Amino acid sequence: MSLYTLAVTWLCTFVLPVLLFLAAVKLWGVYTIRGLDGSCRCPLPPGTMGLPFIGETLQLILQRRKFLRMKRQKYGFIYKTHLFGNPTVRVMGAENVRQILLGEHKLVAAQWPASVRTILGSDTLSNVHGTQHRNRKKAVMRAFSRDALEHYIPVIQQEVRCAITDWLQRDSCVLVYPEMKRLMFRIAMRILLGFDPDQIKTDEQALVEAFEEMIKNLFSLPIDVPFSGFYRGLKARNFIHAKIEENIRKKIQDDDNENEPTHKDALQLLIENGRKSNEALSMQAMKESATELLFGGHETTASTATSLVMFLGINPEVVQRIREELTEKDVSSMDLPEKALTVELLEHLKYTGCVIKETLRLNPPVPGGFRVALKTFELNGYQIPKGWNVIYSICDTHDVADVFPSKEEFQPERFMAKGFEDSPRFNYIPFGGGARMCVGKEFAKVLLKIFLVELAQHCNWTLSNGPPTMKTGPTVYPVDNLPTKFTRYISN
Repeated sequence: MSLYTLAVTWLCTFVLPVLLFLAAVKLWGVYTIRGLDGSCRCPLPPGTMGLPFIGETLQLILQRRKFLRMKRQKYGFIYKTHLFGNPTVRVMGAENVRQILLGEHKLVAAQWPASVRTILGSDTLSNVHGTQHRNRKKAVMRAFSRDALEHYIPVIQQEVRCAITDWLQRDSCVLVYPEMKRLMFRIAMRILLGFDPDQIKTDEQALVEAFEEMIKNLFSLPIDVPFSGFYRGLKARNFIHAKIEENIRKKIQDDDNENEPTHKDALQLLIENGRKSNEALSMQAMKESATELLFGGHETTASTATSLVMFLGINPEVVQRIREELTEKDVSSMDLPEKALTVELLEHLKYTGCVIKETLRLNPPVPGGFRVALKTFELNGYQIPKGWNVIYSICDTHDVADVFPSKEEFQPERFMAKGFEDSPRFNYIPFGGGARMCVGKEFAKVLLKIFLVELAQHCNWTLSNGPPTMKTGPTVYPVDNLPTKFTRYISN
């Protein structure tokens, strides 16, 4: 081999890759400060941007809470990073989050990562803006009115009782998290999308598995190649859409035949609202909206219900206080027709409601929300450049709130303390806030209260592995699925 050939080979093998890497790093450094507004005297927040192009996305996916905790300890309440293909500022703390949530349409706009927008759809409530968002939200809110919630209670009770009866009959431990996802999925399919019970039984296993796959890959690098997470998420989404389309066509056919349902579900109301406003939704938009309702209506409640079982398994004295309240409010005879559970009665279960609030404080199912800066603005002495993503953190905001003494302890009574209601509202934001506060907030409260009422009245339970390690992906869940032994509770 000639000396020339050796030199060329050495240059191509060693020197050229090094030069390309250094060039990439240099370009990355320029890219990460793009949009920096020279007219704003404030500096960028502290932080790091990670590897070229990948940023710190892989670290977040692999480490989740550990990564976020380390960042907060090192950089404080506002820091920069690079996630899901975009320069990002992560924000926590009541005052900082207040400016973000109340700055909708003025400072920021909702914008989820590209993978979420593609898989869930760009025409969903969480992704539309302006008049379209207001009209869509108004239609969905009708499905969560007080009157609608009253109609949902018997369906919720039926499904919860059926699940609890099954758990009590098992000799072995119940894996609570998968069971909760199935239970909440059935409830959401019936109440939010209007599926009948027989249809759910036929498609349940396949739909649950597809939903699992879709949710697992919601936050992924948006690279649509075979076997990538993004590809698997889209494939699962398409299967779900096909099943939902069958149900939508049946709804439209029933509507054309003037078969009026006894009570309208959220999807039915969306279809009707589109017709009345002369903005009829396309089939694709209806499928996307239905998928979003399913995601919001069952994934978050399954996470919180699992956390309830966990915290109450660790704190049996809290279960006893719930039972005392149920006895005081005469809920123990709710099987009788004249003693039917109502929204009004659920509202009177103050301590039970505080148990749910405390669970949401410690384990909010959704860790935060995504926005994009509409213009360069100042936040607590730092510059947030136009076009950068802004993530407001729910879990970190709860962690750093001074209004919660003994933060690590499970103390539902803290929400009953005199003067607590007067504390700054953005210290506690499990449902978000501002114009995009969770539309299903009241539905979730009713559903979780009914679950707690039924569970406390009929069950004792023991966590087989003790307190589990919790992860986020995309909602909070126990890594061991929370194996639990349920036994029948017999009151004295």
